[in-house]
Amino acid sequence: MISLKGVAKNFGSARILDAIDLEIPAGQRIALIGSNGAGKTTLFRCLLGEYVHEGRVTIEGRDPRRDRTEVLRLVGFVPQIAPRLEMPVGALMRYVADVAAARIDDIGVLAERMGLDVDAIARRPFVRLSGGMKQKLLIALALGRPTRLLILDEPAANLDPAARASLFDLLAERPQATMIISSHRIDEIAALVNRVVELERGRIVLDDTVADAGALGSTFAVSLETSRAEPSFARAAGDWGLVAEGMRWTGTIAGPDRLRFLGFVARHAGLVGALSMVDRARDGDDEPAATRGSEGADHVLHPAP
Repeated sequence: MISLKGVAKNFGSARILDAIDLEIPAGQRIALIGSNGAGKTTLFRCLLGEYVHEGRVTIEGRDPRRDRTEVLRLVGFVPQIAPRLEMPVGALMRYVADVAAARIDDIGVLAERMGLDVDAIARRPFVRLSGGMKQKLLIALALGRPTRLLILDEPAANLDPAARASLFDLLAERPQATMIISSHRIDEIAALVNRVVELERGRIVLDDTVADAGALGSTFAVSLETSRAEPSFARAAGDWGLVAEGMRWTGTIAGPDRLRFLGFVARHAGLVGALSMVDRARDGDDEPAATRGSEGADHVLHPAP
């Protein structure tokens, strides 16, 4: 459904996206993760045809810049930062319904499920709404249209706990939709996704499928051994909460961070001699993995010499 080949984007001398190759078939649900500045929002903007870039992007065979009107009709999009629109809420709902061939009543129902009374704010300019109200309306506008592709850039930002729960319920009700969701809290979207893609400095550093969503809710006991002391690795391992005993590092990793942690280990494959990760819930006790070796481990890595 989505294809990116050699996609790169510069802002001045800064390389924001660097040779991105990514294929996303219909029905796949991706968690797009990465630190601030990793390139997530820029990638979304390229998908929406907003930026000139190197390489090629297609959505169902269409170029988002050349065929932008057709592509935008295919996409339900929730931006990270709400646009500054002076249009009244009621007029905005009617405009989106007309453009997207949606029913305004459907948008209103979704807004109510998010806890937003659109009748009470119909004449209020969108720009005058609170951050939470803007986000709830943008979600209703994206999900209230007939689309099979959802692009959601930090959709839970500015939402109260009840609205966050409603959002994830609404997304769970769309199992056939293709989704790309960026979030700093992968634990919230773990049950929704079946693939994780991580960006770092504009490059894909991790791309893995999620076979067992339940595993993302587990806690893993971690043990790894390094071949030598390396200050940069020590700092990064400390950020992960690992503790050194000579050349052996031990600690625990939350299930939602499992794939990101494996990406961190892979980037230091020349230094890491062995790794074990044991699902504590499945293993049945709290004994650290380092005292048991790799027996029962979910992930065991022994790099080739």
